[in-house]
Amino acid sequence: MTGRFTTVLLDFDGVVADTEGQYARYFEQLARVYPAAVPDLAAAVRGVTLPEIIERFFGDYPAGVRREIADGVRLFETRMDYRFIPGAGEFVREAGRRGYKRGLVTSSREEKMRVALGKLGLRGEFDAVITAGDVARGKPDPECYLVAAERLGVMPGECVVFEDSIAGITAGKRAGMKVVGMTTTLPAAEVGKHARFLLPGFEGMEEAFGML
Repeated sequence: MTGRFTTVLLDFDGVVADTEGQYARYFEQLARVYPAAVPDLAAAVRGVTLPEIIERFFGDYPAGVRREIADGVRLFETRMDYRFIPGAGEFVREAGRRGYKRGLVTSSREEKMRVALGKLGLRGEFDAVITAGDVARGKPDPECYLVAAERLGVMPGECVVFEDSIAGITAGKRAGMKVVGMTTTLPAAEVGKHARFLLPGFEGMEEAFGML
């Protein structure tokens, strides 16, 4: 470990796990059955918590329909095929070996993360896991990243955030942290409008550690 950074904070979907394509297909199909309040639901939900998705995009539907939509998303998440973004598992483990504190900061539910981390063999790897239930305000609000820093006992300026969504990048920047924009989900040209530092993935592990 070198320099002033002591902590890596990673988003989950699109950063650790290659799930964004599955979500895109699911929400595209969902929007055909239940037209949403935005033209591209799959893009709009990235980095957004499930309660916010229901309120923001399906708020005009009756309560029973909203529950049905939410229950469907929860069931889908238990059946997803959780696979690593190439190199992500190795990066997480190597960061621990090099002495960095490691936090997972996600807009997903705790129940989903128990399933996902178990399937990926990452239970116990992170020093802190922040999920939707730990915060009152989701990304792009910085609360999730500030809570992570507090739980890990570090200052925001010691943290490097790895994010693939615009909402997540914005949250990390508002928290006063260095943010690395992952181009695993969105084109580099779009991510580059919001993040000064870009990373195509974790396969070149030393490139990732060069950001620290």
